[in-house]
Amino acid sequence: MTKDQYNKIYPWVVVGLLWVVAMLNYMDRQMLATMKVAMMGDIHELEKAENFGRLMAIFLWIYALMSPMAGLIADRVNRKWLIIGSLAVWSGVTMAMGYSTTFNQLYALRALMGVSEALYIPAGLSLIADYHRGNTRSLAVGIHLSGLYLGQALGGFGATAAHAYSWQQAFHLFGLIGIVYSLVLVFFLKDIRVDAPSKKRMTLSEGFISVKNSLGIIFGTMSFWIVLFYFAAPSFPGWAVKSWMPTLFSDTLGIEMAIAGPMATITIAGSSLVSVILGGMMADRWMQVNIKGRIYTGAIGLSMMVPALIFLGYGTGYFGVLGGAILFGLGFGMFDANSMPILCQFVSPRHRAAAYGLMNMAGISAGAVITVFLGKSTDAGSLGHDVALLGIPVVIAIALQLAVLKPKFADKITD
Repeated sequence: MTKDQYNKIYPWVVVGLLWVVAMLNYMDRQMLATMKVAMMGDIHELEKAENFGRLMAIFLWIYALMSPMAGLIADRVNRKWLIIGSLAVWSGVTMAMGYSTTFNQLYALRALMGVSEALYIPAGLSLIADYHRGNTRSLAVGIHLSGLYLGQALGGFGATAAHAYSWQQAFHLFGLIGIVYSLVLVFFLKDIRVDAPSKKRMTLSEGFISVKNSLGIIFGTMSFWIVLFYFAAPSFPGWAVKSWMPTLFSDTLGIEMAIAGPMATITIAGSSLVSVILGGMMADRWMQVNIKGRIYTGAIGLSMMVPALIFLGYGTGYFGVLGGAILFGLGFGMFDANSMPILCQFVSPRHRAAAYGLMNMAGISAGAVITVFLGKSTDAGSLGHDVALLGIPVVIAIALQLAVLKPKFADKITD
């Protein structure tokens, strides 16, 4: 293979390698959402939905608080080793969850998982953005994110595996897979920098100044605040779907969780997996004739989510609930494929991981709030109604995005 051939192929190899990491990232975090019933016999605190909401929310709060720091770190270190370390740690945590015997042990492990998983996404997406700087960026990001959706779908089989074997064995197996794959990345993953950080060792004061300057540039960009809200608003329904759709399917359709878990995650994640690829291709082509092509594509995706939430919230049969889940997945995937590419139009490579970390913090914080809130809604019997209302912030995000975001560059390179 010639050097030119290698340079053309390896960016897609990176997408493939990180696709597996993305799948494991969501599979390990999502499987808990479907294993509540199986675990209740051993950990009785999970019988109360509010406690289960707390268990899901601690991961989100820690993940949110760590995300800006994770982005700042990813902008300053070798992302290969950051990704490998993150994967190895959260996979070890997943294995350890299989040995838990108390609610407090699960709670502490979910918090540690939040720290380790937060380190991955800013590093992984910024690495892909650096390898794909032309008209393949949305497609590359979309393919990578399809791994997240497949992991979400596979996580839905946690309840099935727990029913067939035990919830402990399910955690052990999925954790071991991640640890083995982290060793594969040692040999095949390579970092690249469009705007490489200095190799000079910084003093503590210089490090603080560097971080302060990065945050100043990011927060001083008005468009970033709109992109921040554009990313956060769909996170309310996005995390509601990830955490509570198995419960909603089970309650609304009157089916067991062992069936409702895979049904909920597969319909949403499967449709998202398709649309994240199509949305990436659509945006890349639209960008060739209109600099706002990715913004328009994201807005179309958000617009599909609004009626989907109404179907999910008020549907009473298979047609309404499954139709709403599929429509939601199609819209969310199209939106998700273009979040990082849109950010790249307003933020330079030197600060992209940090900026995405801040976006992640806003999105995950929204998810943590709504996860706890919907736990109380479930206990009160109003889960469907409250899910439908989550379309309101999405409508506001669409309006702001179309009215305010006016990019000057297809790919901003300098500050």
